Amino acid sequence: MNNTKKMTASLLFMAGVSLSAISETSEAKDQVVMEPGTQPQREYVSLKKELPDQISRFQFDSGYAFQYPDAVRGVYVTGHTAGGERFNKLVNLMDETELNAMVIDIKDDWGNLTYIPEENSPYSKIGKPYIKDTKKILQTMEEKQIYPIARVVVFKDSVLAEKKPEWSFKDGNEVWKNGRGESFVNPFLKEVWDYNIGIAIDAAKMGFQEIQFDYVRFPEGFEHRDSSLTYNMGKYKDLEMENVQKRVSAVTDFVAYAKEQLEPYGVKVSVDIFGYTATLPEAPGIGQNFSKISEHVDVISSMIYPSHWTSYFGIAKPDLEPYKLVTEYAKLEKRKLDELENPPLSRPWLQDFTASYLGAGNYKKYGKAEVEAQIKALNEQGINEFLLWNAGNTYTQNVDYTP
Repeated sequence: MNNTKKMTASLLFMAGVSLSAISETSEAKDQVVMEPGTQPQREYVSLKKELPDQISRFQFDSGYAFQYPDAVRGVYVTGHTAGGERFNKLVNLMDETELNAMVIDIKDDWGNLTYIPEENSPYSKIGKPYIKDTKKILQTMEEKQIYPIARVVVFKDSVLAEKKPEWSFKDGNEVWKNGRGESFVNPFLKEVWDYNIGIAIDAAKMGFQEIQFDYVRFPEGFEHRDSSLTYNMGKYKDLEMENVQKRVSAVTDFVAYAKEQLEPYGVKVSVDIFGYTATLPEAPGIGQNFSKISEHVDVISSMIYPSHWTSYFGIAKPDLEPYKLVTEYAKLEKRKLDELENPPLSRPWLQDFTASYLGAGNYKKYGKAEVEAQIKALNEQGINEFLLWNAGNTYTQNVDYTP
């Protein structure tokens, strides 16, 4: 038994708690998330609540030794890229530049895992062999000190919606789909929360240092469908509040619950959020309240791609003015975060793609100057961390990431 284990055992003995009791409690934690439709055999008992303070500080150790960088400067990486030859190209990009982090899809936009879990995993049926060897990529990232962030898409989940229609939204007898053929699962339901948190816990056990939850929201435009679709409001049904506030409560409660459940694993928790939510008291349809979500995360990542804005901040065509758009957003966000007692770190998503779909005269080709302009705007407003989005993971060459 090594020194750490001896000290742990000694403290547990003094507390009157056996090692077998800890093992049983850990097992109970793993059983919270089951195959959809089944019930856990026992409830998770929080070590933090049941044991003395000195015991509660012992956390899960994945065995990797990652250091948080001076400031996260990262890129988005799909499962296909992480498991393919392009991964090595991105590692080289990290070697050659100031970039130092990757946000890797672990549960993708359709609801699939991007790797094959163990055969006895409750998620074995949703695994895809995109990443053949998760240990190998994490070992490479550890060696190169590339900060690993696991992206978990939460409520946009066509796979789970098809498997468990009662956990989704139904239009008549069919599971509702948006205009892109995608389905969502229901943020009101704790079963859906636990399903996703179980995936996040698995990612933490793999060695990812941060869990980034994306699509933490209802479908866009849900305020126009909340009375026409059929769905279960769970414990929120009888609350005396408007439907907008019920949606905000459900989304915020999920984030708070996820943060609590992930605490024993020592990972940071971040959430992606629409940039425009910072300009509103709350987004009425999707249930995102910038301030309330920010109170429960370590990192808030607003998606502030210039192409995604309309005529905000007095800028008629935001995609043409990336520096000005990001500057104005950062000023607004700072005011919002300053109102919080314990504000999270700001790490916005920036645009490294060309939005030609906006039409002639409304977009420009994004390259070195446009990427640097966005980073410079953040830096000038005191924000030193950022993430770059390119759906194909092809990032602009020769960029100065610390302009």
